[in-house]
Amino acid sequence: MSASPGRTIGIVIGAIAILGIGAYAPAMLLGPLPEVEVVAAAPPAAEPPAPLALPGDGASAVARVGETPAVLATAGDAEPLPIGAAAKLVTVLVTSEALSLPVDAAGAELTIGPQDYTEYLQAEKEGTRTLPVSPGDRWSQRDVTRAVLLASSNNHADTLARWAFGSVDAYVDRANGWLEEHDFETLRVADATGLSGDSVGTAEEVARLAALALAQPAIASIVDGVQVSGERKIPHVADHAADDGLDALVRGFTDEAGLVFVGRAPLGSGDGAADFVVAFVRMPDYETLDPAIAALLQSVGAAAAPVPVIVEGASYGEVRAPWGDRSALLATGSRDAEAWGAEPGRPALEVEPFTTAPAGRTVGEVAIDMAGATLSSSVALESAIGDPGPLWRLLNPGAIVGAFIEGQQSR
Repeated sequence: MSASPGRTIGIVIGAIAILGIGAYAPAMLLGPLPEVEVVAAAPPAAEPPAPLALPGDGASAVARVGETPAVLATAGDAEPLPIGAAAKLVTVLVTSEALSLPVDAAGAELTIGPQDYTEYLQAEKEGTRTLPVSPGDRWSQRDVTRAVLLASSNNHADTLARWAFGSVDAYVDRANGWLEEHDFETLRVADATGLSGDSVGTAEEVARLAALALAQPAIASIVDGVQVSGERKIPHVADHAADDGLDALVRGFTDEAGLVFVGRAPLGSGDGAADFVVAFVRMPDYETLDPAIAALLQSVGAAAAPVPVIVEGASYGEVRAPWGDRSALLATGSRDAEAWGAEPGRPALEVEPFTTAPAGRTVGEVAIDMAGATLSSSVALESAIGDPGPLWRLLNPGAIVGAFIEGQQSR
């Protein structure tokens, strides 16, 4: 007896359903799971770090010495101001790059010409800082640079700029290009000496500039007083607050810039301890500057004390599985750093993609920026992220199929 049409249709539908279920269940039960979601958390609460003491007068900033200087603190006026003698740091940096200033030798020689001598006489007449020269004198590059730094000699700054670039105007063009290349947004020079009120910048930029200068071995050796054969005796008229522990790089006064002072001091006494530079711009007088220097140096000890940045066992985020499992991400080690009054940055988590893992497994790293340094520690799971089981898999085909497609696209 033949089957009725209805019965035939039912058999076909039933067969398709059985085949579908037979394919669906293995696909869902054996298919890949979606990866966990990573959520960063705020760092554990900590006591506010001790600040570096800076005055409210004028503008000031502290930076760590290095080729990538870290600004540690700022105070006062944040707008660009005339920078006075600090412009000579630009002169020294840009010319030493053009003429390759040696670390332990005198370097090339120049002969003092009529223009050098005329400008010396004019500067002497105007009462600005000078160092005597005579036509025909031969000066080494190192001695001219020492005269600019140690004696703050305006005539030597112009001579150095002319020697390197042919004219002061050509130097100014190159110097401002150099400043742009080194990401100084507002610091610009109109001369080689800083006597122009159009040589301007922020205290923060001056501190960065000084930190860059001291990162150059040849410039640092001059500030350190390293002597080479045949060098001239040059007075260190910029020196100030040496008894307090500061090595002066810049000291000068103009009507537009006020009192400008840049100095260097050690951040610590241990091996590998870095130095810091402090820049004071538009200070009204030494009665304001000297107590500010003393207060800053007195604050260094507390500000340099290490503070916890990453704490072993603390949670810096969590992972969340779509089926409900969660686990905190715990730091596996502690990391301390000198804060210099700065607050830690937000944790940056890098976690390798995964779907399931046992408790205690290391799955990534946490990194936190602190006062220009980056500290890191691996992170591990506090609790397991387990398989969700067959029921969840069967009831969430979209998640399984999505994980499969994502896996194919990433190959």
